[in-house]
Amino acid sequence: MYVFGTPIETIYLYVLIIAGVLTILYILFSDLLGGIADMLNILHPALFLAFITFFSVCGYILEVATSLSSMFIIIISIVIAIILDAFLHFFVLVPLSSAEESLAYTEDSLKGRVGKTILSIPKDGFGEVVIESFTGTISKPAASMQDVPIEEGKQVLVIEVQNGVLYVVPYENYHLNQQ
Repeated sequence: MYVFGTPIETIYLYVLIIAGVLTILYILFSDLLGGIADMLNILHPALFLAFITFFSVCGYILEVATSLSSMFIIIISIVIAIILDAFLHFFVLVPLSSAEESLAYTEDSLKGRVGKTILSIPKDGFGEVVIESFTGTISKPAASMQDVPIEEGKQVLVIEVQNGVLYVVPYENYHLNQQ
C-alpha cells in the first residue's frame, strides 16, 4: 500500500523513529515542563507516545513479515497498541506514581523511633543518627535531649524533632528472660 506515493512500511518506520526520539526527549525534559502535561489526565504524554511507538512497531513488523492487507494490519496494530498501552499504564505508571509517594516520611513520624548514633553526640553539640526502616535508611542530625554525651554506636530513642534535628535519649532494650 502507498500513502501519498510513499510505501506504508517507510511511513511506519519514520513514525517509529520520530515517536522514539520524542519519547526520549519527553523522558529527559518532562520535569522542566512541570504540570503542563498533567492537565490532560486522559491524554498522558508518556502513554500517547508509547501508543504511537507500539502502533508503528506492530505495523512495520506486520507489513514486512506478513502478506495481510494494510487495512487489516492497521486494525491489528491499533488493538495491540491499546493492549500494550493499558499494560504500561496499569502495571508500570500507576505503581510508580504510588511508590513515589510511599517513600516520604514526616518529622512527626520519626518520634518514638529507635536509631543508632553514627557520630557521637557531645553534651552541648550535635551528632548524627541513622534510623532504618522498610523503605530505606534515614540519616539525620541529632542532639541529646538530656544534655548528656552519647557515644557512637549506641541505640537512641527519638523524643522530639525540631527544625530537622532529632532530640534523642540513650535507649536500652531490656528483654525479660522468661524461664
